[in-house]
Amino acid sequence: MDLSARRDNIPSGTSRLPTRIARRLRLPLIAAPMFTLSGPNLVIAACRSGVIGAFPTANARTPDELDAWLDYICKQLKRADNQLAP
Repeated sequence: MDLSARRDNIPSGTSRLPTRIARRLRLPLIAAPMFTLSGPNLVIAACRSGVIGAFPTANARTPDELDAWLDYICKQLKRADNQLAP
């Protein structure tokens, strides 16, 4: 996907990232996933701070827990985006 037409306020070097991710980034950083330590709250905090948050999927002990984590992360980030919208 070519994002060259949508480069306003997107950090350099992020042109190949999906637009939603690229617009959220303040720095080209990833909060490294840490086994047993990283989880949804760390990912949410990292994303709200303008970096990519990650966790090892093994930290969620079951597929159902992983689904719940991903759903929670998406809802929290959408909520944060709506609070920032003009």
